[in-house]
Amino acid sequence: MKKLFVVIPAYNEEKSISYVIKDLKKSNYNNIIVVDDGSKDKTFDIAEREKVKVLKHIINLGQGAALKTAIDYAIDKGAEIIVTFDADGQHRVQDIGKMIKPVMKREFDIVLGSRFLKKNRNTPFIRKVFLKGGAIIIFLMYGIRLTDSHNGLRAMSRKAAQKIEITSNGMEHASEILEQIKKKRLKYKEVPVNIRYTDYSIKRGQSTLNSFKILFKMIIKWLTR
Repeated sequence: MKKLFVVIPAYNEEKSISYVIKDLKKSNYNNIIVVDDGSKDKTFDIAEREKVKVLKHIINLGQGAALKTAIDYAIDKGAEIIVTFDADGQHRVQDIGKMIKPVMKREFDIVLGSRFLKKNRNTPFIRKVFLKGGAIIIFLMYGIRLTDSHNGLRAMSRKAAQKIEITSNGMEHASEILEQIKKKRLKYKEVPVNIRYTDYSIKRGQSTLNSFKILFKMIIKWLTR
């Protein structure tokens, strides 16, 4: 198999990070990079005990910055495929295989997970409205057709990882990646994935107000570019 790295941005995830790492290792994903984005809890220490590479931001910069740090490090270490994975336990390790297959075959440069490509009953209604609405806005702004506008589970080739420039430190990076896909003419596709909604992951997810802020920043950036 090509050299694959799983990168995990983490901020105050001491309750879930050990489980996430152990679950990945059970499926033999051993090249794991955790970026502790200035956590105030024991995220860094717990991740280090799991014997994976842990990088640390001294202060909290945002998920976009943490993802950039992790991807840059993976590229430097010779990664041929990079999978981005959330630290809160909402992603399933079992979905990685079908994410990386089109990239391994060089059919696509980047594969994006979608919770809406198959029948979905577990996504909270408000979140579903925002994600579906976001997909429409993404199409109007960038011309990219998606069913899920904000899914942190992705698989990308080395070429795609090198071409995508993440400059947004915060959560707007997800939309920035989609803009880069269009701008750099990268071949992309969505594949169906399952999201685990637990009390913990819902609590750690984006609030309605924060989703509005992200959408507003995204539109302002698009209008002023």
